[in-house]
Amino acid sequence: MPTITFTLKDGTKQEIDAPNGLSLMEVAVKEGIEAIEGTCGGGLACATCHLYVQPEFKDTTMPEDGEISEEEEDMLDLAFDVRPESRLCCQIIVNDELDGLQVAVPGAKTDW
Repeated sequence: MPTITFTLKDGTKQEIDAPNGLSLMEVAVKEGIEAIEGTCGGGLACATCHLYVQPEFKDTTMPEDGEISEEEEDMLDLAFDVRPESRLCCQIIVNDELDGLQVAVPGAKTDW
């Protein structure tokens, strides 16, 4: 089971053992990370699961074709403080390759 670390706005880090096969949004909501709402339930109809992916893991979190979908890009256009490492975590499916991944919610300060 991969371990994923969420950095919150106040700088605290929450380390989670995430089950394979769930989206990162489902994991965050299940674990009570309030900054990740997942209002649309992963239907690409909102941007309430926007977060920043640690640059070293950017390629690992991308879809198989290596491109963010047009739908995800459209939703990111509505998000707050979008950066090159921005993703909608409903589009990131947990797998063993994500072990050690660090993500941050918008507004959190990171050292990467």
